[in-house]
Amino acid sequence: MNQRFAARFAMIVLPLFAAACKKDAPPPAPPPPEVGVVVVQPANVAQPYEIAGQVTPFRRVEIRARVDGVITSRPFTEGSLVPKGKVLFTLDRVRLETSHRSALARYNNAKRTVNRLQPLLAQHAVAQQDVDNAQSDLEGAQAALDATQKDLDDTVVRAGISGLVGRAMLDLGARVTGPADLLTTIDELDPVYVTFRPSAQQLLAWQNDPDSRSLIQPGSNLGIDVVLPDGSVLPREGKLNYVAPALDAATGTQEFRAVFSNGDHRLLPGQFVQVRLRGFARSNAVAIPQRAVQQGLGRQYVYVVAAGDTARMREVQPGSFSGSLWIIKDGLAAGDRVIADGTQKVVPGRKVKPVPAADATTDATTSGVASGGKP
Repeated sequence: MNQRFAARFAMIVLPLFAAACKKDAPPPAPPPPEVGVVVVQPANVAQPYEIAGQVTPFRRVEIRARVDGVITSRPFTEGSLVPKGKVLFTLDRVRLETSHRSALARYNNAKRTVNRLQPLLAQHAVAQQDVDNAQSDLEGAQAALDATQKDLDDTVVRAGISGLVGRAMLDLGARVTGPADLLTTIDELDPVYVTFRPSAQQLLAWQNDPDSRSLIQPGSNLGIDVVLPDGSVLPREGKLNYVAPALDAATGTQEFRAVFSNGDHRLLPGQFVQVRLRGFARSNAVAIPQRAVQQGLGRQYVYVVAAGDTARMREVQPGSFSGSLWIIKDGLAAGDRVIADGTQKVVPGRKVKPVPAADATTDATTSGVASGGKP
């Protein structure tokens, strides 16, 4: 009985003891987390710039009356498109018509005098001087008549160009004192200009690089896009056609101007837009995916895979964007393995399992959206 009892006791107790021993043993260590890495390789990286710009009309014409008078009509709608020759204002004609009739009377009298004296000159009945004086009076009367006729014509003020007419500065019943009074303006909008002013830092960087310097010349192959206030990109490219020969003394910046076709009038004078410049490149630049850069406590850093496949934190100094890449000015060197995917699983000092990131083979020279424009 004792032997049978001991055997049964062993069958019950030994498994429990073994289970207890297993509970006291430490669990196996989890495998290192898998992270996507990119290997730093300096290359020529496209560096587009984005600069604030403003739309200006291709041509702005100020509408003024050459003569004085009271405005009797204004047959146009403010802010509308008007064709060349459209009547914009008419002025009172009474005084000028009186002057015109007086000039016409003087002209007719001078003409009759010349016609009367011309036959007498052949008969030596009048002196040549009398005929010459009469002829001079006729020419003077003709000039006065033409001037009064021009004044009459100028009481009708017409559009000198086709374009967008502005606000009427004077309305019905107002008195126009002459050319000093601005009546309205007309803006020609197709094509249209977009002006922008790069910073002094950007200008210096461009001028120091031969390839960039050739792009900031009028007529160059510099790609220029306009980003509208709603974030959409104008579906046509502009061309650089003017660069100011000197810096603005007030701002210390240089004016650049691009010309855009604008048949749909999506660009309006005074409108603020963002100008994207394409064609610039930075040689031997270090660029990594934007998502690889972490931020915290007022600094920016990345995780790199060090010797033994351990993760290390590395503080970096980013520059400008180039598409989905971020140019790093300081903190990384060729050959560094930077963690781009799986950063949330990284614990500094612990091992990781590095694998190529999804875009590890992305061409760094591909252009994309620019930001800030830091050189």
